[in-house]
Amino acid sequence: MQYRRPIGEAPNYTRPALVMAGVNLFNLLFVLWAVFGLAAVLVLAVGLNWVIARMATRRRG
Repeated sequence: MQYRRPIGEAPNYTRPALVMAGVNLFNLLFVLWAVFGLAAVLVLAVGLNWVIARMATRRRG
């Protein structure tokens, strides 16, 4: 059975996806802090910062 109504625009879920990625990152860092201590969290944070900065410089050209 086919419906004869026009197909609308799909909702933009970019912002909610980024917010949930941030919440998940916070939870991951909190669990790492509880299990391994602050040093592991700092190492992971510095590593993520380096990866993001490298991706940004590659994107710029």
